[in-house]
Amino acid sequence: QGRAVASERAPSMPRQAPSGFQQLGDDGTDSESWPQKMQLMELMDERESGGLRLLSDLTGGGGAEKLASMLGSSAGSGLSGEAADLDHRKVLFGANAFREKEPKSYLELVWDALHDAVLIMLLVLAAVQLPTELVFGKDKSTAWIEPTALFLSVFIIVNVSSATDYVKERQFKSLAAKLNQSNKKVVVRRGEQTEVTDAEIVVGDVLAFNAHSLASLPCDGVLLSGSDVKVDESSLTGEPDPMPKTAEAPFCVSGTDVVSGSGRMLVVAVGPYSVSGKIKMAVYHDEEEDDEASPLFVKLNGIVEDVFKVGLAAAVFCFLAMVALGIVYPSFRGCGEEGCWDFLEVEWLHLIEYMLTAITVLAVAVPEGLPLAVNLALAFSSQQMMAQNNLVKHLDACETMGSATTICSDKTGTLTANRMSVRAVRVGGVTYSAAGDSKRSLGRQLVELLPEKLAHLLAHLICVDTMDESFLEVNEATGATGFKGNPTECALLSLVAEMGYDYAALRHDTPGRSLATAARGKPFMFSSKRKMMSWAVPLPRGGYRVYCKGASEIVIARCDAMLSASGEAAPLSDAKRQQLMETVVRPFAGEAYRTIALAYRDLPGVKSASSKELEATHSTMTNADGSAAYVAETGLTLLALTGIADPLRPEVPGAIERCNRAGIDVRMVTGDNLDTAVAIAKNCGILRPQDLEPDPAHAAGERPKPKRALEGREFRALVHRTHADGSLALDEEGKPEFLQTQFDKVWPYLRVLARSSPADKLTLANGLNKSTVFADAQQVEELRREGIVVFPDRQVVAMTGDGTNDAPALKRADVGFAMGVAGTQIAKDACDIVLLDDNFASIVVAAKWGRNVYASISKFLQFQLTVNIVAVSLAIIGSIVFQESPIAAVQMLWVNLIMDSLASLALSTEPPSEELLARPPVNRSTSIVTRQMWINMLGQAAYQLGVTLFVLFHGAEHFHVLDGHDVDNSKPSVHYTILFNAFVLMTLCNEVNCRKLEGEFNVFAGVCSNAWFVGVLLGTLVLQVLAVQFGGRALRCAEGGLTTHQWLFCVGAGLFSLVWQQALNCYSLLSRRVDARRKRIKKKPAHGGAVKFMSRTGNGFQEFRRSNPYLGKSLSTLRFSPSSKTAPDLISAVAGTGPVAVSRPSSY
Repeated sequence: QGRAVASERAPSMPRQAPSGFQQLGDDGTDSESWPQKMQLMELMDERESGGLRLLSDLTGGGGAEKLASMLGSSAGSGLSGEAADLDHRKVLFGANAFREKEPKSYLELVWDALHDAVLIMLLVLAAVQLPTELVFGKDKSTAWIEPTALFLSVFIIVNVSSATDYVKERQFKSLAAKLNQSNKKVVVRRGEQTEVTDAEIVVGDVLAFNAHSLASLPCDGVLLSGSDVKVDESSLTGEPDPMPKTAEAPFCVSGTDVVSGSGRMLVVAVGPYSVSGKIKMAVYHDEEEDDEASPLFVKLNGIVEDVFKVGLAAAVFCFLAMVALGIVYPSFRGCGEEGCWDFLEVEWLHLIEYMLTAITVLAVAVPEGLPLAVNLALAFSSQQMMAQNNLVKHLDACETMGSATTICSDKTGTLTANRMSVRAVRVGGVTYSAAGDSKRSLGRQLVELLPEKLAHLLAHLICVDTMDESFLEVNEATGATGFKGNPTECALLSLVAEMGYDYAALRHDTPGRSLATAARGKPFMFSSKRKMMSWAVPLPRGGYRVYCKGASEIVIARCDAMLSASGEAAPLSDAKRQQLMETVVRPFAGEAYRTIALAYRDLPGVKSASSKELEATHSTMTNADGSAAYVAETGLTLLALTGIADPLRPEVPGAIERCNRAGIDVRMVTGDNLDTAVAIAKNCGILRPQDLEPDPAHAAGERPKPKRALEGREFRALVHRTHADGSLALDEEGKPEFLQTQFDKVWPYLRVLARSSPADKLTLANGLNKSTVFADAQQVEELRREGIVVFPDRQVVAMTGDGTNDAPALKRADVGFAMGVAGTQIAKDACDIVLLDDNFASIVVAAKWGRNVYASISKFLQFQLTVNIVAVSLAIIGSIVFQESPIAAVQMLWVNLIMDSLASLALSTEPPSEELLARPPVNRSTSIVTRQMWINMLGQAAYQLGVTLFVLFHGAEHFHVLDGHDVDNSKPSVHYTILFNAFVLMTLCNEVNCRKLEGEFNVFAGVCSNAWFVGVLLGTLVLQVLAVQFGGRALRCAEGGLTTHQWLFCVGAGLFSLVWQQALNCYSLLSRRVDARRKRIKKKPAHGGAVKFMSRTGNGFQEFRRSNPYLGKSLSTLRFSPSSKTAPDLISAVAGTGPVAVSRPSSY
């Protein structure tokens, strides 16, 4: 697909291409002479004690580089990359992947489904009923039909549930495969850096890693080269302190994380043969899913438990009523002089029928279809979200995102396009702009207008002080240059390319920077606490030069000099520093440019990279987090200031506007400087007009209001306890002492947090989760007056992150989003959802689908509970009046099948509408069954029960058919078939009504956009027609089905439920308006009153509504003069409760 531009090209490539796996090594060895897999595994197993000795024995004292040669690789150029070679290594040493845990087979899922208690009872009763009916039944020729129909119903229910689980497990497997494809690492092959997935790494590969973007180690290896490499091995050893990796401790273990430095290692063990892989395989079969119930599941479980209790009570009542009225009462009814009836004459066979009816009532009452509906909704949503660049790792994150009230978003790559380019450079006292010359690129301007010495120094600084993992990639098909690695560094490297320099050649020709001389250099890799990166390399004339790049305000503060246009260093005073900030940095930031400063320092006294002078820390100067700065990174000479543009994604402003309408607050949390962050926030709509105030001194003529935009250090000082000198106070654990009360005074206003650290993200997520501002009515009212609305429940936080240090914040947030393109492996492991396109607009998609999950479950719940109410009510009435349910057990199971399976499929696959984002987030503490849902359920249940009771008690007379309870029980009646058919058709039509939850009048809106719903509805209707007309005794339907007249009644009853829903919606609308009017009337007296007044200046009438400090005081106690206040001014400032009487003061 593309050709990687080498981060460093070796002058010669002595390796030979493999031929039949011969001569694969640099030293001419073939694969038969390579070290064996067991030798390499033993090397890693003995790493703590005899590892170095084994390595020396294996290589003859040649170390890691010799081992690379023995494995047919090269420390400098890596493997050849030939497909045959890579496949052969997988055969010899294994693949860097694990045999996937096979999902359950279909038969295993069927077995699991058969463990349902209700289904077991039905099967047992059917098994008992079949031989009993065959032996004792009145009509033995048809005795098999109903038990067989029960078996068939259970068979269908079990298989539908199993099929759904089968598809769901395969979807999870597909999602896991896609997630693995997003795990990218960088290896060196053919002397070039190449991006590969974890599974493509083989033994012999040279793996590049760093603490910034490639921190997770996917295999075991031996360190080839590195600088200040420290690895967190706590997950493996429990040791909390990072372990340094050097030539004396070179062994790097899979599953650990690089927390400092960068380097390269030789891969020696992969997959199940690595250290962590062997542990994983040892416990593989004991792994269990840790499924913590989400808020939605908690609510649904509560509903299921309550409904089960009601259903169990109804089933027991039905059974006892039928036994009492059908067996006990007839036995004693004849008691008298001639004695009682003989108990032997009682038809005890009815007990089985009664028990079967009671259990079927319980089966219908229990909404066991809810878990199926939830799983369907979540699986469907996650599948659709995948198509819209949201890879969902935890399904409950879909639902949680529907309750999100706050999104804390990164700027770079999320709000912006992450396609950076250098648009302006300030060097030698002159600003060069890409927009200033339409005929020449910015790079050409610098080469042609700057002295050659200055231009070369600029290019050299950039090439040296960038990571190996940042490189340019040329697409061979289009010739376009793509970025790999850090986008900011790639933008600088692209500028170097425009200037005509080869960054790979400059790196290779620089001692201390090339791979061969890496030990002579000393990198200080970028860290969030320092906000800068440096690289020390030896100078030809002796001593060392430290090249630095970093945040403009931090680097400028450490500069003592600045290069002029002639290349001479001139002193940099405090006044000139301030002038640079005002005339260069702020205008750059005002254009939404990221400002990066480039500087250097010569250290003539340093003799080697291991000199203590390079590691010395400053006594007074500190980093952004308060830690001591390196002396080598102070006393710098400023070379240039660059303005790097990262254009705003065009879809972001619209997405943020949709969030605002949806009641979701969007906050920007970025490491960029405050002015740049504010400019971007204004452009995308995070800072709205009400968040700004006029400021003539500012270049834009306006600035954010207090607390709307803060820098990290200011934010930390506001929300933590501080000492008198301004330093942060520490708690017992040595962490800054967080003050929730102070945080609650800040976060409602906060829109932009700039120059933030990963710890600030964690503080923000933790504080928002624990905030109880919503419970403080006074503060909520004060915020409302300032145009700030606080959600009336705890904040549900969504957080984005891409770096390794963002992982704790992603874990702490309710929903963590990791970047699929720019994110590190550790961030992806910690998150709930991976944004495959790193785009903020995709987060809004997740919010919409999350709300849709909640809505879909509510729709299904509304539908199922309506059917439950009607079915159970009919069963209770039938058991009391006729000692049988008018709807047979097999028919109830048919209704149960419609409810649990087909309806859940239809209602759980409803696509989201844009109206979902016009509502506030779902309140986690409120009931899932809303007032409108109760109106819909009870109203529809009342209608359906009225129709079915009419048919039950008057249907025989109306349709001129035999009464169902007078017909021989062995023969299904037309009467009860009409009742069953009318009930099902009303249920089907109500399925259309249940698509709407807020009392919408157009229940058909959007119905054609859901093919699943239409297909299920029509399919169910066809099945119902077949069941009634041809089901016969198997489904307890009349032989020959129903007549046209009877069908018209049933269809009419079903369709009228649509009309009835309109009446319910009208009632709901009127009741809401009446309630709203009552609330307004009730509140009105408490908001103020009106007075008439007379004074020397005139008479008048004044109305007032606001509260004020004079509340509760009598006007007669106030003292004022005519010159201090006019009467209208005074009265408008005074609040009361209702009309007040005012006595005129003597001065009026």
